[in-house]
Order: sequence, then C-alpha cells, then structure tokens
Amino acid sequence: MSGPVAPEARAKPSMRVAVQSLGRALRHKNYRLFFIGQSISLIGSWITRVATSWLVYRLEGSVLQLGLVGFAGQIPTFLIAPLAGVWVDRWNRHRVLVVTQILAMIQSALLAVLAFSGHVTIGRLIALAVFQGVINAFDLTARQAFVVEMVDKREDLPNAIALNSTMFNAARLIGPSIAGILIAAFGEAWCFAIDAVTYLAVIGTLLAMRLGQRAPHREHAGVFTELRAGVLYAAKFAPIRAILLLVAVASFLGMPYTVLMPVIVKTTLHGDAHTYGFLLAAAGLGALIGALRLASRKSVLGLGRVIVFSAGMFGLALVGFALSHTIWLSMVLLVVAGMSMITQLAASNTILQTIVDEDKRGRVMSLYTTAVFGAMPFGSMLAGVLADRIGTEKTILCGGIGCVVGALLFGRQLPEMRALVRPIYQRLGILPEVASGIETASELKQMQ
Repeated sequence: MSGPVAPEARAKPSMRVAVQSLGRALRHKNYRLFFIGQSISLIGSWITRVATSWLVYRLEGSVLQLGLVGFAGQIPTFLIAPLAGVWVDRWNRHRVLVVTQILAMIQSALLAVLAFSGHVTIGRLIALAVFQGVINAFDLTARQAFVVEMVDKREDLPNAIALNSTMFNAARLIGPSIAGILIAAFGEAWCFAIDAVTYLAVIGTLLAMRLGQRAPHREHAGVFTELRAGVLYAAKFAPIRAILLLVAVASFLGMPYTVLMPVIVKTTLHGDAHTYGFLLAAAGLGALIGALRLASRKSVLGLGRVIVFSAGMFGLALVGFALSHTIWLSMVLLVVAGMSMITQLAASNTILQTIVDEDKRGRVMSLYTTAVFGAMPFGSMLAGVLADRIGTEKTILCGGIGCVVGALLFGRQLPEMRALVRPIYQRLGILPEVASGIETASELKQMQ
C-alpha cells in the first residue's frame, strides 16, 4: 500500500489543469487566429493612443484640448453603438470586422501621413478621432457578438471572453512602453505608421478563418423599430437589465478616476510623471491578473456573485485611493481597482453572451458597449465639474461609494435573477445535471 501523497505532488496535477483551462478557447482554430491577430493589433492601437495624446499636448500644451480630442473619440460610440447593434444583427459579423479593421488601418495611416508631412492640426486630429469613434461603434459591437461564432463549444465561451480581456490588458501594459521608446527616438509619426502595419495581422487572421453558415436572415422591420425591440427586450428581462445598469454605474461613477489621476499624483501624492506611470501600470497589472483569474474558471456558474464582489471591491478600492496619501498604498489599491473592474466587466459580458437570444445578440452587446464606453465621457465631464467644486479626492470618494451602493442593490436582486437564468442554462446544457434531475435544488444553490 502506498504512503501518503506529498502536498507538492497533489498540487501539480491541479496546477496543470488550471494552466490548461486558461487557454482552452485557443483550441478553437478561428478563435486562436483572432487572438493572435488582435493581440498584435491592440499593441499598435495603444501605441497610437499614447502618441496621439502626446502629440496633442506637444502642439497645444492644453489639457482642455487633450480632453476635447478624447471626448471626440468616445462620443460617437455612445450615439451610434445602439444603432450599430441593429445592423450587426442583420449583417455578417465577420465581414463587418474585416471592414472596420481596414477602415481603422486607413485612419492610422492618415495620422502617419499628417505627422510625417507636418500638416497636423488639432482640427484634423479631432476629425480623425471622430472617424475612429464611428468605426469603434461598429467594431466593438461586432467583436462582442462575433465571439460566439468563433468558439464551437458554448462552455468555452467564458474563457474566450476572459482571454479577450487578458489580451486587451496585456496590450495596455506593452503598448505604452513601446510608444514611449518610439516617441523619444523617432517621433509620433512612426508610432502611427507602425500601428497601421499591425492592422494587417488582424485582417490576415480574419480572412484565414473558416466559418459555418449562419441561420438565414429573417424579414427585418425598420431600424428604429428593431432598436426599440432590442431595448425593450433588455429592459424587460431582469438579469440583462441589472447587469447593464451596474456596468453603466461603474463606468459613469468609477472609471473617471483615471481622468483625475494626474491631479492626485501632483497635489496629493506630490509625485511626477514617473509616479503617474507607476500608478497606470499598477491598474493595468491588476486588470491583467483579474482577466487571467477569470479565464481559469470552467463554468459560468457563480458569476453573479463574482459581479457583486468585484463591483463592491472596485468601489472600496476607489474609496481607499481617494483617502490615500502614500504612493505605495495607492499602487496597491489601484491593482485591486484594476483587477475588480475588469473582473466585473468580463463576468458581465460572459453572462450576457450566454443568456441573450441569438437574433438580439448584436443589439444587447451594443447596449453593453454603450454602457461601458458611452458612459465614460459623461462621467468624466461630471467628475471634472465636481472636482472643481468639492475637490478631486471627494469626487473619487463619491464615485467609489456609488459603485458600492450599486453592487449592494445588484446583490439584492441576485436570487430573482438566478431563478430566471437557470432555465436558460438548462436548455443550453450548461446545467446537464439539473436537466437530468441528478442535482438537488440545494446542491445547485451551493454551486451558484
């Protein structure tokens, strides 16, 4: 008879399983192609984002102009994304993504041409930012809705969504670092040119995909009629409505801390540009950790509690950040904030993608896009006004408290939402044990 197994030996198989589960969506060829191409392209996008901000500030030396260019790039998503969702439900999502990536490549190429030729003006930068914002309204919506077509097994969908977040946040760590080196050595123009080239990677991988035929298109009503139907569908189904509202609260009240962070660095922490970079890196690192943790999950079960906990922790981390007067503590709190925020977003995205009706997927994901990206510019404007009236720290504090309240209200609705979602999970085979009558109700409650 063998002796007791050492703890290290017992840990190794579970560790291998965890590592394997992190990338199980990559077993699907189409998603693997997308992941490779998009990872390269996102690094280029972050290079351009940093280079654009640096160029605007170098040309004008104005924080107002910097905010104006940022607002111009974000507001089209808020205005157009809901309508884009209607068209994404009608059109071939794969083709939409190919077109949006080609247009985004053209936008970066135009930036490069203007920068190389010395014909850059704030007006032209704003126009190109609006152009990119319109592209994003379609691209973000189509990308969210397209994930389910790249992953053959529905149980791997949560992993794919979490890997998307991992990819985005890894690029957020790598891209700005490369941008800093390129700007110092060669200038902003080369940043834009390199970004344009990186789009070839994602366009190539999209064209290399082999996808099955989608269900034949049904007869469509008018665009606004279908938009109204999508909004009513989301508003009447409590789980979708509650998730979208909580995401909007976090984006509107919580995320503006990023806009106010330079003020905190200078006036509260008495730091400089290096301090600002360290804090940004801390938030990015936390987001990457959160995405990787979520990618290791094997099931959508329990994600409701994850949303409640992560939304509450995000708010508490912001409260702590507002009260902190030391750099190291602020960095720790931003790691928690970044990890919590991305966990909430990815978990919310996963549940929405799982429970939504296929013919309304584009419209619901467009509302998700609007809740995430459309609420941010308005929250940033409100935060700016409040910071001028009551102070930066109190503004971030109020935002954090608002996120905590939102999490508590969401938590109160969780039992009702579980009851509504459970039949959908059974129908999709996500709860096969329940479908076959093996699990008891009490055991199911423990799983969730």
